[in-house]
Amino acid sequence: MKRETRRYGIAFAVLLVLLGGLLIWNLNAGSFPMTASQVLSILFGQGGDETASRIVWDIRLPRILGAALLGGALSISGFLLQTFFANPIASPFVLGISSGAKLTVALTMIFLLQRGILSNSFVLIGSAFMGAMLSMGFVLLVSQKIRRMSVLVICGIMVGYICSAVTDFAVTFAEDANIVNLHNWSVGSFSGITWSNLGVIAGTVGLAVLWAFCLSKPMGAYQLGESYAQSVGVSIRRFRVELILLSSVLSACVTAFAGPISFVGIAVPHLVRTLMGTSKPILVIPGCFLGGAVFCLFCDLVARTVFAPVEMSISSVTALFGAPIVIYMMVRRQSKAM
Repeated sequence: MKRETRRYGIAFAVLLVLLGGLLIWNLNAGSFPMTASQVLSILFGQGGDETASRIVWDIRLPRILGAALLGGALSISGFLLQTFFANPIASPFVLGISSGAKLTVALTMIFLLQRGILSNSFVLIGSAFMGAMLSMGFVLLVSQKIRRMSVLVICGIMVGYICSAVTDFAVTFAEDANIVNLHNWSVGSFSGITWSNLGVIAGTVGLAVLWAFCLSKPMGAYQLGESYAQSVGVSIRRFRVELILLSSVLSACVTAFAGPISFVGIAVPHLVRTLMGTSKPILVIPGCFLGGAVFCLFCDLVARTVFAPVEMSISSVTALFGAPIVIYMMVRRQSKAM
């Protein structure tokens, strides 16, 4: 027991150190590089260049905090879906949930911008949630007819492709300059997150993560099978609805502000479970939040700095690092089955 507790403590310590280091590194790095002392003096209000101060406070800091919060949200959303479907490859991106949210957000923004109306954060999250629920509803409908997870995943991927194609058509043939700029968002990016956005993100993600943490005990029972969960008093129907709503809210919040981001929801929960050596939700949920924040901060750093001032799509970078993890996970799972 002491050995397990020590491992959990070390795992959380590693994640916190990585998170702190990446927060500082992200603040320093970019097309306008700064030293750690410059950044610290700006953060503590001890003067500094006005341009550097604006870059830190108005651009980098909200973007970094947004990436950390949204990365944690996406990771927990993936873990909830993996628990719901009892499969390690379930995630908002794979099941087409992120693409459905992307489609409704893009159509909402196009509709409003063509009429000269600026959308706010609550409208974006609401439209993304509608798209996420529609995609999730389709996946659940298919899951009632088809029990094989492999076929269900293929259906989810096809839904994702269809939604992405419709979104691309809408964005490509838009005439308004503001609508054309949606292309950067549609391929995934943490750029453009403001302090006002951050307040909505923090409130939405914070409440959803707290709700998910409160479900950790019934989630642990559900992992042992539906019959066992019912025997200890878990209402399966209500529990499933809560999982669906939570995962949809979290993935919708991510898509609304950063677009669809791939592989985080699959790779990070697997890495966290491996690091901690357990699947207990009470430990994995906070671990996934920290791990998702670390993973997305690292990928955003790569996206911003490798070809600066040109910025890569965040989904391209998360796929570059996340896909090998998923491949390794599947190979390892197959070898254990044999």
